[in-house]
Amino acid sequence: MRLKALIHDGAAEIDAIAGYLDGLPYADQLAEAMALGRVDQARLYEKAEAAPPLTLEHFVPAGRSLAAPVTHQGKNSLPLPGLTRFQKRFARPDDGSARLFGFNEGLSRPFIGPGYFVLHSTAGNWAWERRGAQVVDYFQVPDRPVPYGWPRVVPNFLGPQFFVFFHTRDFMRRVS
Repeated sequence: MRLKALIHDGAAEIDAIAGYLDGLPYADQLAEAMALGRVDQARLYEKAEAAPPLTLEHFVPAGRSLAAPVTHQGKNSLPLPGLTRFQKRFARPDDGSARLFGFNEGLSRPFIGPGYFVLHSTAGNWAWERRGAQVVDYFQVPDRPVPYGWPRVVPNFLGPQFFVFFHTRDFMRRVS
């Protein structure tokens, strides 16, 4: 797959990777991303440090209501064969604040819980800003209504999700 080759090409910068992915149909983008291993993902994250910053609108378009959540496909780098694919589902809270609510959906949710989070900007926190413009913050969970049909909001310090999500933050960088 060409994505892996670009990731490990010392001369290929994030703009070249973004251009390649942006030129593919969505199904091919997803196939290339899901074929990445732990080392590939780590190298891609390093290259994405030079990418333009993400905004909340990357995850949920402006003006989209709480009743219209957005699903993003993902792959984690945990050494758990068969349990690396997931979805992050995002929605805008009904209070107009500059944040998004979300949870993780995947095969492991029935066993560990939804892993609720709040996505917000890292602006103003120097240590965080250099890691990415937006952070999926599992220290926080939605404090307002979530979309109909989403699982019950459970704090990440309760139950089995404690071992996966408690005290976790995922810093987001733009790739494509």
